Amino acid sequence: MTALKTRLRLYLVADAFLCTTPDLITTVRLAVANGVTMVQLREKTATTAQRVQMALALKEILIGTGVPLVVNDDVAAAVAADVDGAHIGQGDILPAQARALLGPDKILGLSCETSQAVLAADPALVDYLGLGPVFGTATKTDHAQPIGFDGLARLVALSPLPNVAIGGLKSIHVSDVRECGADGMAVVSAICGQADPAAAARAFSALKPEGTL
Repeated sequence: MTALKTRLRLYLVADAFLCTTPDLITTVRLAVANGVTMVQLREKTATTAQRVQMALALKEILIGTGVPLVVNDDVAAAVAADVDGAHIGQGDILPAQARALLGPDKILGLSCETSQAVLAADPALVDYLGLGPVFGTATKTDHAQPIGFDGLARLVALSPLPNVAIGGLKSIHVSDVRECGADGMAVVSAICGQADPAAAARAFSALKPEGTL
């Protein structure tokens, strides 16, 4: 669990739609080389077969980095590509079903937007929680009501599971997220779609002491 908490520190939600110049693979490669510690492939409009191909391409560039790769929503794609795991939301496949498909050794993340969802998350099935949205964000138009940093702190306190804050977060929010007790922060447009993903990733590291969020 400690190792997973470390990997959640700077969690990149890699969105192929946003990553145009540079492209998805280049963005992820540069971001990982400059501080990203975990990658989630999120591509809402793709087919499972297309997600498998994208996941395999990302898996290839992550070899030797120690950075885990999970696939958002599509557990079948995560299994077919044999990546490190999957991340699901409250309206997706049930955690028990996802765990049965993934097996016991893969990572399973679960998005939680409310206290009830956090309390219902079973540590026997789920490895970490995505908590938020902290702020509203254009990268996910169907998100729930933003919870702010006060709400984030409340959700963090409710579960022993590792967790990552998500929702409109940028490098200026590193200290706020850390003060809420979160293990890490997930970012999308703060890195994806930026002309210089390497510099964008380094901006997060520049605002924290070594070894902390």
